[in-house]
Amino acid sequence: MSIAVYLSIIVLSIALIAAVLLQGKGGGLSGGLFGGGESMYGTRRGVEKTLFNVTIGLMIALIVFDLIAVLFTG
Repeated sequence: MSIAVYLSIIVLSIALIAAVLLQGKGGGLSGGLFGGGESMYGTRRGVEKTLFNVTIGLMIALIVFDLIAVLFTG
């Protein structure tokens, strides 16, 4: 069981990293520091909203699997 939990944590971590990177928005830190970033935030629609919800779901699933790994594996 512990191998399955650890493998699922790895897969969820990779999927979460990919989902966060796909959400790249604005000019990043340097754009925000030097005035290049957008300061206007709109509503999420379509694919952007779906990707945002998937990211939240992946984060919750990762936290649950981490708690399972801590509580049930020795």
